[in-house]
Parts: sequence; structure tokens; C-alpha cells
Amino acid sequence: MNPTPSQTVGPFYGYALPFPGGGDLAPLTNGGGITVHGYVYDGAGEPVPDALLEFWQPGPSGELRGRPGTLRRDPVNGAVLGRNGVDFTGFGRVPTDLDGRWTLRTLEPGNGYISVCVFARGLLHHLYTRIYFGRDRLLDSLPPERRQTLVPEEERPGVYRFDIHLQGEKETVFLDFG
Repeated sequence: MNPTPSQTVGPFYGYALPFPGGGDLAPLTNGGGITVHGYVYDGAGEPVPDALLEFWQPGPSGELRGRPGTLRRDPVNGAVLGRNGVDFTGFGRVPTDLDGRWTLRTLEPGNGYISVCVFARGLLHHLYTRIYFGRDRLLDSLPPERRQTLVPEEERPGVYRFDIHLQGEKETVFLDFG
């Protein structure tokens, strides 16, 4: 089967968009930190090794502004060296690895959810979803079987698994902000 034109558009996300420590929204020494991890799967249930995920969230207090200017740059060539390791940012950008896996280290969100944007091959438009840690009007409006696609599985205290299914029987609920 030959790829369709939309499947040959990219992805080119891995070239310039990811940066060191992109999944570390909060310093590892910060109390109350959580880890959220998972896989991105395509419609056939195969891992997507070249997706890029962006995350936005408030801190535990609900404050929506993260700390700007947390990326350090090499003074000679301007290359991004990574986060400063001190401040909570509220924003992260994480590529999937060759197995389709991603990891985010952050703080529990004060509004009860983390917003996620998915960029992947074959998608001409990125997709939006959320990872919910508590009840919400939108979450409560969904049928139970669809609601579960937005709720992470707690593997142990402070560690959550959240898989994203782009299509198929287990498809994650995606939001339309158009």
C-alpha cells in the first residue's frame, strides 16, 4: 500500500522543536511532583515513533502563568541547553521515542487537567486533548467509555500512565476548538 499525500508531508517536528528537558515542567527536587507517561498509538494499534506532544498547565495553585525565560542557551552558539532546573514552567514539549513512548515530569495541575496538543505524521492539523486528574463538567458530559480515554491510570503514588490513541476502537477523545 502506498502512502497518501498527507502521510508524506512530514513529520519534521524532531528537527528543531524538541529541546533538552522539554518534559521537565518542574524541577525534580520540587515537592509534590508527578510523572505522567505513556505511548502514542496509530489506528492499527502500532506505536508512533515520531510524534511530538506539547503540554500546558497551571501550577498547583491554579495560576495559569508559568515562569518565562527558563530555557538556558549556550552563550557561544545560542543552542538550547535545557531548562534552568529551578522554576515551574507550565509548558513542555516532548517527542516520542522509537517505541512511541513519552514522559512528563510536572506538578499536580490546580485546575484538574493538563492540556495536550499532538503533532504526528499523517495529521495535517494537530489534535487537542486533556489529561484529567479530577472531575470536570466536560469530562462528566461524556459517556463512561469515552470519559476513560481522558483519565490516566495511577500506577503508583505520583506516577500515571496515559496512552494516546489517534484512531480506532480505543481512540482518545479529541477536542475541537475551531
